[in-house]
Amino acid sequence: MFKAIDVWEKVDATTAVRYRCFQRLTDNFYCVQSADYYHIPINEEQARNLDKQFLELFIEESPDKRDNLYPTLEEAIKMHNREFEEEYALSSVD
Repeated sequence: MFKAIDVWEKVDATTAVRYRCFQRLTDNFYCVQSADYYHIPINEEQARNLDKQFLELFIEESPDKRDNLYPTLEEAIKMHNREFEEEYALSSVD
């Protein structure tokens, strides 16, 4: 079983990111399933699609199988951002 946790970060005057995290209840370890970016003006269809995608990903594969687990929520977010940055850097080289 998992507990869903949303963590919000304001990026700038027009952008926010919502980290879609899970806490595994058996040992209280954390992972980040996704990071969703929102821009003003808010696109309601995009917001609905992100919620739908969140649910579909959870149902398709257990969060602890999809991503690494970390002892703190902060560490899980930090590592998610690091992995995303590394992946982006590699894809921009191609």
